[in-house]
Amino acid sequence: MRIGDHANLLERIYAIDPDVILIDLADPSRDVLEQMFQMSRAVRRPVGMFVDQTDSASIEASVEAGVSAYVVDGLRKERVKPILDMTISRFNAFSRLRSELEQAKSQLEERKTVDRAKGILMRTRKIGEEEAYGLLRKVAMNEKKKISEIAQSVITAAELLA
Repeated sequence: MRIGDHANLLERIYAIDPDVILIDLADPSRDVLEQMFQMSRAVRRPVGMFVDQTDSASIEASVEAGVSAYVVDGLRKERVKPILDMTISRFNAFSRLRSELEQAKSQLEERKTVDRAKGILMRTRKIGEEEAYGLLRKVAMNEKKKISEIAQSVITAAELLA
């Protein structure tokens, strides 16, 4: 589907729910570029942008906004398929990296929580690190919860009792 008017673009994109978004801008104004960037940040879809003229600031802003393919020299029929394939491929690769980063951050936070809870147990119960971890693990298994959830409960209880 082709959208010619930029008014309420984000709402219209949500309503259409496309698999891929291709943007063809001959010589975009700053306002149009900003609207396109807001749209590409908000909609988690592969975005290919075709422009006739460019500058390094526009390229950098586009990549920062999540544009998967930034193609200078306009939109031509014979170039669409390979560029579309590359746009989807780059989007998927970037999505995997983003997911892995979020997972690593989450694991790091969980590890910090567990370490903090172990420290609390070690101080209050006068036990070693291995025993503190074993206690967290045992309670997690008995409660059928993640160790990090039990660790967070230990931290919360310690803060309430402090």
